[in-house]
Amino acid sequence: MEAFDSRDESGQEHDLESGNSMQLIAFMIGEQVYGVEITTVREIRAWSGATPLPNTHDYVRGVINLRGTIVPIFDLRARFGDGLTDTTKNHVVVVMSVGEKWVGMLVDAVSDILTISKKDVHKVPEGDSMDSELLNGIVTHDSKMVGLIDLDAIVVGAKIEK
Repeated sequence: MEAFDSRDESGQEHDLESGNSMQLIAFMIGEQVYGVEITTVREIRAWSGATPLPNTHDYVRGVINLRGTIVPIFDLRARFGDGLTDTTKNHVVVVMSVGEKWVGMLVDAVSDILTISKKDVHKVPEGDSMDSELLNGIVTHDSKMVGLIDLDAIVVGAKIEK
């Protein structure tokens, strides 16, 4: 992971306090980069398996016990319709808060911490793609497109106890 730098490509410092910028944790699924607001991230852990649950969607890998809290684990690759992740010891789970609940997202790797300007976030193009339903924006960073995950949309309908 690259070291955090609050400056963008032009060397300008972002003003987080003004509310015009936000910080993201960026992670990889294959070659695609996705991100979530850093304030939602509670922990990043190495993949060590999950206890499967009956009658859940295939993208719900199961649950883990995180210091007494039961956390459902979503396979983000499967959630985007690309099949289950063939997990290795290099995969990670990003534990995030979604409202009052904690959920984990299985991803290939955490890649960076990004500071972006809110004015640079674009709407997701309309289409039949599952991506457009599960993202709430797209931003370009270092010539790569970063999909901004809509956490509420990811977990809706997953049949996980509230």
